[in-house]
Amino acid sequence: MTIFRWIIGIFTLLLAAGGLLAFVIFVLSGTEEWLDLARRFRRWVFAAVLFWFNIEIWGSILRTLIHW
Repeated sequence: MTIFRWIIGIFTLLLAAGGLLAFVIFVLSGTEEWLDLARRFRRWVFAAVLFWFNIEIWGSILRTLIHW
């Protein structure tokens, strides 16, 4: 699970950095396409975090059932 946590953490940080960069470019330029891109990155960050949470919960349930 540690490797999974690192992979999903790095993936989430890269997506968040991309979203932040797109938002900063939107603020500086005022172009709506950058705001749309920042929103897409934000949605992918939320999806990655929910995926991580789901895997953590179900992994905990499976460990409990196996070691009952």
